[in-house]
Amino acid sequence: MNNKALFSFYIIVLHFLLCTPLSPVFAQIKQENLKKHIYYLADDNMKGRGTGSKQVKKAAKYIETYFKEYGLKPQGEKGYRQPFEAKVRRVVVEDSIRQADNVIGYLDNDAPYTIVVGAHYDHLGDGRQGGSRDSLGVGEIHNGADDNASGVAGLLELARHYSSNDIKEPFNLLFIAFGAEELGLVGSRYFTENPTVPLENIHWMLNMDMIGRYNPDNGLAVIGYGTSSKFPTIFKNITSEIKFNLSRDGNGGSDQTSFYKKDIPVLFFHTGGHDDYHKPGDDPEKIDYKALESILRLEIDVIDNSMKQDKMDFQWTN
Repeated sequence: MNNKALFSFYIIVLHFLLCTPLSPVFAQIKQENLKKHIYYLADDNMKGRGTGSKQVKKAAKYIETYFKEYGLKPQGEKGYRQPFEAKVRRVVVEDSIRQADNVIGYLDNDAPYTIVVGAHYDHLGDGRQGGSRDSLGVGEIHNGADDNASGVAGLLELARHYSSNDIKEPFNLLFIAFGAEELGLVGSRYFTENPTVPLENIHWMLNMDMIGRYNPDNGLAVIGYGTSSKFPTIFKNITSEIKFNLSRDGNGGSDQTSFYKKDIPVLFFHTGGHDDYHKPGDDPEKIDYKALESILRLEIDVIDNSMKQDKMDFQWTN
């Protein structure tokens, strides 16, 4: 190749590099982040994150810090916070009325509709607020690694993914860490009664509660498949390294129920009960981090497919 031809070749290559748009850099779900979040939230120093405790307020601050880092817009009533009161009802305690917060961050894509992604961040404290399944363990710290530090870790990783994937999606995303779920879905119910985005503009709601103890014999439960006629299309051709089972019902013992009761399609991701459920032994080293990563990848596929649909319709399932 002579000098003139070589010069022309370099000009063509330079033009290609300058004029061809770069492919988006996709954020990857990182197991090290999942471990970091779960080990922080479910450490003994957090004393079980009971509603109204100093430690649950510290957990809320931790979540808020990451929402800020990811550039999410505050969408509470006081910055990222939506304060409310919750009452301990299962047992008699002196401080039955407790202050709590939902922590809410908004990825604003200037879109007409919004997908809600939620997980509760409270747990049982030392079991004295009620709910412990270990009568001999009342007074011991219930760390709640699976219930629900696992869901919060998922919430934070999905927030990081969608805020840093260099794509402006055709839907907004509202990330909510709910308070006082263990006292009766109080935080999610409060949000749906006092929404900070119009409920009629919500495309659908994804809830994560106890997604850290995957059992390959049982698989992952995906509850709420029947709450919209669009879900069969959304799940068509979706595959995963893990087994997942689709269930039609929209009700269930977690925060998606509050949205279902407001005629909003929902999906609830849940790896099922285990011997440490609501006991002091629900610790971070028992989480299946590889499966948790796979669950989040599955959720990303579901969310992305849902963005190819028009506004989701709602169906009652019972």
